[in-house]
Amino acid sequence: MEVPAKRARPEGDAVAGFLRWCTRVGLELSPKVTVSRQGTVAGYGMVARESVQPGELLFAVPRSALLSPHTCSISGLLERERGALQSLSGWVPLLLALLHELQAPASPWSPYFALWPELGRLEHPMFWPEEERLRLLKGTGVPEAVEKDLVNIRSEYYSIVLPFMEAHSDLFSPTVRSLELYRQLVAIVMAYSFQEPPEDDDDEKEPNSPLMVPAADILNHIANHNANLEYSADYLRMVATQPILEGHEIFNTYGQMANWQLIHMYGFAEPYPNNTDDTADIQMVTVRDAALQGTKDETEKLLLCERWDFLCEQEMVGEEGAFVIGCEEVLTEEELATTLKVLCMPAEEFRGYKERAGWGEETEDHSLAVTNIPKLRESWKRLLRDSVLLTLETYATDLKTEQDLLSNKEAYAKLSWREQQALQVRYGQKMILHRLLELTS
Repeated sequence: MEVPAKRARPEGDAVAGFLRWCTRVGLELSPKVTVSRQGTVAGYGMVARESVQPGELLFAVPRSALLSPHTCSISGLLERERGALQSLSGWVPLLLALLHELQAPASPWSPYFALWPELGRLEHPMFWPEEERLRLLKGTGVPEAVEKDLVNIRSEYYSIVLPFMEAHSDLFSPTVRSLELYRQLVAIVMAYSFQEPPEDDDDEKEPNSPLMVPAADILNHIANHNANLEYSADYLRMVATQPILEGHEIFNTYGQMANWQLIHMYGFAEPYPNNTDDTADIQMVTVRDAALQGTKDETEKLLLCERWDFLCEQEMVGEEGAFVIGCEEVLTEEELATTLKVLCMPAEEFRGYKERAGWGEETEDHSLAVTNIPKLRESWKRLLRDSVLLTLETYATDLKTEQDLLSNKEAYAKLSWREQQALQVRYGQKMILHRLLELTS
């Protein structure tokens, strides 16, 4: 699917055009930084021309330069039709703004679009052939997440977006009425948009809609980032959080993201062991299956199912949920501790525990910091170990195969980009799971 060419200009011209646009819209870039492809981990990035100290302003984006449903040239229409554009993702208004501005010959954001990656060459797994996605990412949780995305994107496009574009055909040329282009723009929003944090800690309040922040979305991500985006009434400011040496890249953070989330949403993974936010999932039903393996007869099986149903009622577990294990801590500590406790306790104790449920009984404290796992009861450790072994069986390859590839620089270099990124995802997860095996031995 071709959109009117936004990439025709040579790279230097695209950057120069973007910098002129920044001046025009009041986007202030520090003289200490530059936009470049040289010296960056991937694509365009921002590099320090001089040393930068923590607290220094790298750039400031006026709110008028943000691209959102409120600032685009069809903002009035999107506001009037807001009720009809509600969807599961909440992204439809922004995506329609992008679809319109991309094909508008005089869009004020054209110089900004010129720095976008080529839409036909995005590396998100949703654009990989299904066979490749399954072969490289089986067991990581990514294929399942992508399948859900593809179903939701298709539904959203045909039920909301296409009818809207057809009803306003004077604003949306036939070139942008395409499911493939819509998928590509979903990936762009997934990877490059920002979501402003709520002003207060009101959990009930709807989250803010995503918006595009020129300049901020040029920065690449690492867990150990050196810059952070700050929000104020008139500007969004990128501020250094660590000393940045001349010639070094400036990195933002996309949040605490495990490698499987990074590859799913952004199309890349951090090389092991750089991602200190990496996690491995143990599906909740896998712990149930591991417990069922240990039952001797039908009666024990039924009793175990009763315990599982009780945990479901208590909203500790769910058929599609997962226990999340980080490098240093269990992120779903209460859920995993309660599940191990309930599935492993003697029958008499379970009856009393079930009767007391709902009376707000204080649960016994079982710290599940990863280093404390050896101190758990033997029955808990056994169940956790069996669950890890079942989880490891879901991958297409074993840890040694991954280690051999990673330790052989020549063999690793021959892998495609996708193979390298998928290997980092699998390896990071398996290292966390194998550490659990050691701690439960």
